[in-house]
Amino acid sequence: MTWSAKQYSAFENERTRPVRDLVAALPSQDVRVAVDLGCGPGNSTEVLAARFPDATVTGLDSSEDMVAAARKRLPALNFDVADIGTWAPSQQYDVILANASLQWLPDHATLYPQLLGKLAKGGHLAIQTPDNLEEPAHRLARETAANGPWAGKIGGIKHPPRHSASFYYELLREHGSHVDVWRTTYMHPLAGAAAVVEWFKGSALLPYLAQLDADESKAFLASYQAAIADAYPALKDGTVLLPFPRLFIVARR
Repeated sequence: MTWSAKQYSAFENERTRPVRDLVAALPSQDVRVAVDLGCGPGNSTEVLAARFPDATVTGLDSSEDMVAAARKRLPALNFDVADIGTWAPSQQYDVILANASLQWLPDHATLYPQLLGKLAKGGHLAIQTPDNLEEPAHRLARETAANGPWAGKIGGIKHPPRHSASFYYELLREHGSHVDVWRTTYMHPLAGAAAVVEWFKGSALLPYLAQLDADESKAFLASYQAAIADAYPALKDGTVLLPFPRLFIVARR
């Protein structure tokens, strides 16, 4: 699966709004070191650095293209190519931010407490994950993958499991001193069904498109867009309001 910083950044304002809300929920405190796990093109890292200007802020991402974009955007900060799942830092952090990244990893029951354990005492773990696997955009991607001539290649693709707010609250409450969980649905105005498809080409559709050749990808996207147009009717001016629910967690060690 190949990430594209250019494709992801096409909707940067919309994608950055949730991380602004998440970082704003972090309490004011003396933050010396902070890290952005799954930093993407650096938009989330920029928000984190602005919130704690006196901290040493770093970022990491598994995509070389994303890290290159982040380094270009924020040349004063350090960014590394690394896998969150095997990340083993030599220090503890005051803030660990994971914005729209952990949903790509399995075994949250192990991963989330591990990340909490990489904090200094009193430090905060701040997580935002899309909570939209049952939204039409995801459901139609699965249906399109399973019912086209490409089904043999992509019909069985599964996303790592996500869990309820209560699951994460109970999990982190066992290991942390305080946990705050909330859910927000953003209504993103996009320029028609084609824009909805472009949005998900930068994220949810990547596992499917990575397995298809150019002709198959074109046909798959055309079929998906037709289904999207039915599921998300345009307003009178052609705008489509895309509902996008997201789950937020702030846990203190």
